[in-house]
Amino acid sequence: MTRQLWSVCDCALLSDLYPHLHTADVAALMGLSVSCVYNKAFGMGLKKTHEYLASDAAGRATAERQSPTMVAARFKPGVKVWNKGLKGWSPAGTEATRFKPGSKPQTWVPVGSYRVTKDGALEQKLNDNPGPSRVRWIPVSRTVWEAENGPIPNGYIVRFKAGCHTTQPELVTVDRLECISRIENMRRNSYHRFGPEVARLVQLRGALNRQINKHTKDNHESHQHSTPASA
Repeated sequence: MTRQLWSVCDCALLSDLYPHLHTADVAALMGLSVSCVYNKAFGMGLKKTHEYLASDAAGRATAERQSPTMVAARFKPGVKVWNKGLKGWSPAGTEATRFKPGSKPQTWVPVGSYRVTKDGALEQKLNDNPGPSRVRWIPVSRTVWEAENGPIPNGYIVRFKAGCHTTQPELVTVDRLECISRIENMRRNSYHRFGPEVARLVQLRGALNRQINKHTKDNHESHQHSTPASA
């Protein structure tokens, strides 16, 4: 499957659509898979609005939608679940396929290995400590910068200078790098860097999408509250 490359305009459109519409509808409008939209929205920190979550389109089990079957299937106060106190329990007959102490997964690689992330960043494995992968895998640009200049200050990041990006370890040198604030980095990555014409176009498209969403929502609510004509 080809990896989705998100442009600034794609991200702006997702920001406008995702909070107000069902994710499957957003995916259909953008020509993407639902999982692709979910992953990008999560990465951008996007959330559904309270208005959407309270609507019928969200399909959530609110108090008004609770059925007797749903209520009957809930855990009751004081009920003891079957697996209480069975932490680490495995059924008989699975001994041969269990992980053994000290065993390593197939994806394990030795300390010192390199990898390139989906965002094109070169990282090196520096340890085998437990925890999320960022504990073990560190950007080579960061390692090189800190070896020369010390720890990166809070609120700052290390990035390649324009035209200097590389994924070859031997070419990652201090003269190719710069340490800038996160605010400056955001400013450089914003669609405003393409000039006022493009920025205005993105803003107008966002306004248009909001009007389309509002019109769709109004039609949906009008249809829900309309009563069928008598025969």
